[in-house]
Formats: sequence, structure tokens, C-alpha cells
Amino acid sequence: MRSGGGSGGGRVGSNLSLGPPDTVLQGGLALGELHELAPVFFLHTGAALGFALAVSTLDRAGRGVVVVVQQDFAALEAGHVYGVGCDLFGVDTARLFVVRAMTPRDALWAMEEALKTRGVAAVIGELAEEGRSADLTTTRRLSLAAQKGGGLALLLRQRPAVQPSAAATRWSVAAVAGAADGFGGLERSAFRVSLTKNRRGPCGSWVLQWDHHDRRFLPALSVAVAAPARHRPAEAAIAATG
Repeated sequence: MRSGGGSGGGRVGSNLSLGPPDTVLQGGLALGELHELAPVFFLHTGAALGFALAVSTLDRAGRGVVVVVQQDFAALEAGHVYGVGCDLFGVDTARLFVVRAMTPRDALWAMEEALKTRGVAAVIGELAEEGRSADLTTTRRLSLAAQKGGGLALLLRQRPAVQPSAAATRWSVAAVAGAADGFGGLERSAFRVSLTKNRRGPCGSWVLQWDHHDRRFLPALSVAVAAPARHRPAEAAIAATG
């Protein structure tokens, strides 16, 4: 695991590299701890799930199953996990196991049991509500289960929560325009991620690109600034007429 602001991905010890955020995370996103995600607005829920799936692939060893637990109502509101799309996004669907749960309580139980199960590398739990069911007591149970299993634990709330939580970090995620390829199509997905709670240090905000081929996060490229106008506003009418 590279510490600091490295742009690599992978697992060394107990951290996964997110690239630029690694500095404030003291080496990367910790395994064996609970982390919470939420979209900035509901329309960004797909981006939040995409970010969670990308993070779940950062273990270069590629061992273990990735379990996605979706509450039924969460899937109805924001869409189901799509296997072909996951493959194109860099997520190996041969390692992907999707669980559907009727209620938030069922989803949280399934998430806790999966975190304690051998052979599970990452668990993503998606809830439709901001988290009345995932209260402080429940998130403590999830945190203890993550410690026992040693894998990645991500709780995705479709609406940001305000109540206390046992999560080590909390993230707000939004989609941003990705870079275009040479043919005018989209090249890499990009996310604006804001760290709003961090037990290890300060918070911050970054724009990250997801390299689905190498399965790693890269800092966003700087956007070109438009050239300054050649004419002042008062001269614009004259310039327009030649």
C-alpha cells in the first residue's frame, strides 16, 4: 500500500489505496472497518454505488467474493446491479454475489453475516432510507463483523444520515463529467468524493477518475480554461460586424 497521495491501487497490510485521499486516510481506506457512503442528491445514487463497486475491486490479489446486499425498495428506486455493466466497469462478475432483501432489517442482517463469512472480500449494503434501521447500535455490530472478517465493509445510504454512526469514515459522492476519448465518447468515469467524517485525520474533497482497465483511481485531469476574449464587451458589437 502506498502511503501519501500515490495514484496506485491495491492492498498492502490493511488499507486500500484511493489515490489522492490516501494522505488524510493515513495510507488508504482501512479494511476491517465500516465505511458509509451517500449520494450528494438522490440522482447521484448510481454514482455512489459505482464508486463502492470500484473500491471493492482494489484488492490486487483478487481473492474472495464481493457481496452486494440490496434492499428491494432501494433497487426499485435506483436500479438493480447489472452484470454486463459491472464487467465493463472493471468488476469481475465471476466474484460478484447479489443478495436481495425485503426490509432494511433483513438487508443489515445479511450484510452482517456476509462480513463474518470466510472467503468474502467485500460487502456493500444498500438501503433506501437515510438509516433509521442502521442506527448506532446496528453500525457497531457491522463494525465488529468487519473486524472479525477483515474485509471491506461499505454501507450505502441512498439519503445522507445525520444520526451518530460507528463508521470509521463517511463519504458523500457525486458524478462529474468524465474525460472524452479520441472519438468523442466517454473514457473514464469520474466522481467527486467528499470525506465528511474521518477517525484518522482531517476531511477533504477530491475529484477522482476510475481506470477500469488497471482498476485504480487517478486524480482528475485539470480542465482546460477557455481563452480570454479578444475584444472587450463594448467592442463586441463592432467585432461581430467586422
